[in-house]
Amino acid sequence: MIGRLVWFAAGAGAAVWTAGKVRSTLRRATPEAIGQRVTGSLAGIGGSARDLIDQVRAAMAEREAELRALLDERGADSRRLGLTEQPTRSLDHP
Repeated sequence: MIGRLVWFAAGAGAAVWTAGKVRSTLRRATPEAIGQRVTGSLAGIGGSARDLIDQVRAAMAEREAELRALLDERGADSRRLGLTEQPTRSLDHP
């Protein structure tokens, strides 16, 4: 008799736990909930893309400044040695 009560309680507990999981899954499967998750994911991806673009632009500006400084330094060396200057191409306009 006690064995049957233990198994009945175990079955009832499992049924309650399963019903809670099913309800939770159904709540997450509504179109509104799915739409919110997709929107949140896309917003995260958009933010990551903006961050990447900002980093690339900063790196480009830094490298351009390095190249301009190098060209200015080489131009000063040429003038100091009395070499004829060659026209330099602008980095802004190819």
